[in-house]
Amino acid sequence: MRANVWSGRNTVQVENVPDPKILNDRDAIVKISSTAICGSDLHLYDGYIPTMEKGDILGHEFMGEIVDVGRGVSNLRVGDRVVVPFPIACGNCWACRHELYSVCENSNPNAGLAEKMFGHATAGIFGYSHLTGGYAGGQAEYARVPFADVGPLKIEDGLPDEQVLFLSDILPTGFMGADFCEIQGGESIAVFGAGPVGQFAIASAVMLGAEQVIAIDQFDYRLEMARNRAGATDTINFDEDADIVEQLKVLTGGRGPDAVIDAVGMEATDSHGVLHAAERVKQATRSESDRGGALRDAILACRPGGIVSIIGVYGGLMDKVPMGALMNKGLTIKTGQCHVQRYMKPLYERITKGDIDPSFIVTHRLDLGQAPDGYETFKHKQDECVKVVLKP
Repeated sequence: MRANVWSGRNTVQVENVPDPKILNDRDAIVKISSTAICGSDLHLYDGYIPTMEKGDILGHEFMGEIVDVGRGVSNLRVGDRVVVPFPIACGNCWACRHELYSVCENSNPNAGLAEKMFGHATAGIFGYSHLTGGYAGGQAEYARVPFADVGPLKIEDGLPDEQVLFLSDILPTGFMGADFCEIQGGESIAVFGAGPVGQFAIASAVMLGAEQVIAIDQFDYRLEMARNRAGATDTINFDEDADIVEQLKVLTGGRGPDAVIDAVGMEATDSHGVLHAAERVKQATRSESDRGGALRDAILACRPGGIVSIIGVYGGLMDKVPMGALMNKGLTIKTGQCHVQRYMKPLYERITKGDIDPSFIVTHRLDLGQAPDGYETFKHKQDECVKVVLKP
């Protein structure tokens, strides 16, 4: 089969690789109909996530048709159309029983690596380094899905792929970011980053009843999408408005947002010249893994007693986190890789009812063989790119 593989920093290529096979009774094989390039894939592409190996198959957002199942999978049949969540979860451990699927205790065969990095193991993740299990990803013609009796969501209607594909990751991730904000109705929510996850965080905050949703980004075309498609009430272009914290205070009557969502993560770009330049140097020389501009501003901008929701991916360490502001303002931080299986079915129901149509973020559709071009277009924001869908 064809698959998009990691070949080194800033290099991917489509190669012929062996077809996946059933290895465990709880496995399934999916013939992939649609897959996507995620913003967190760029962290792999840029070389900031350790333990990648040449030839690793990328991709953790995919869906398709079941073509084979192991003997232990009774809830799926050959021919079923499914969306596959990016965290691989056993369904039986303490974490899974508490719906904390992205920290499943049993699905990461390389748990020791993750423990050295984070103190505890994460769940296995498709196509996301050997730190998260070394599983082959879904930017391919076929994929093996472990614990298939727990993960995949069956799609039983005629909705097009692009309306349900993002249930695999970024729609639940954006929704979880808004859910963390404890929205009851009438709140002011700021969202750092108007990429795909940020767009869905904005749309979810609106859907949950926030009165004011402020989108922050440096690209006007993404801010326009945030306002016209996701429902943001206000936008800030930080290339034009250098003091984001002050701008957020102005927009919220001096108090600051009730909650702030960081949908950016480890490769943040901000306008604080010297500090940003220093962090770029540290990251490039691998003396610091993450850039913290968005997170720092989120902490400084959030009103006292508010919530900082972190759904952008961070991989390791960063300097200059304003712990004094965090503690003295009494902020609550909520974060994590998304527990996708918790949110898939409720969000699927919202899609079928017409509450949200996630396909609005798709700007580029390419053949799988064009994946290298897709990565470059997505990384460099060429041609007003927001989201790339690949068709095997």
